Amino acid sequence: MNKAELTNAVSDKTGLTKKDTDATISAVFDVIENALSTGDKVQLVGFGSFEVKHREARVGRNPKTREQISIPASKSPVFKPGKALKESVNK
Repeated sequence: MNKAELTNAVSDKTGLTKKDTDATISAVFDVIENALSTGDKVQLVGFGSFEVKHREARVGRNPKTREQISIPASKSPVFKPGKALKESVNK
């Protein structure tokens, strides 16, 4: 499901216009993105949580040449599904 399909599905379920629904969905994504960029965790009870994980710098290996390379530290957004979401997917 892409964003347009999500917008259509939410619009059908709520009765809002597609324009209003798209604006709402975009606003939700922006708020989550801004919260994560400032280091906050976003928890949606029953659905899951979004947070930023820090990965330490490490030494890797180029699989083609077997040469060691340095992989810098990085931050990555992660999603951890909640119990209710896990149960509904595993039916």
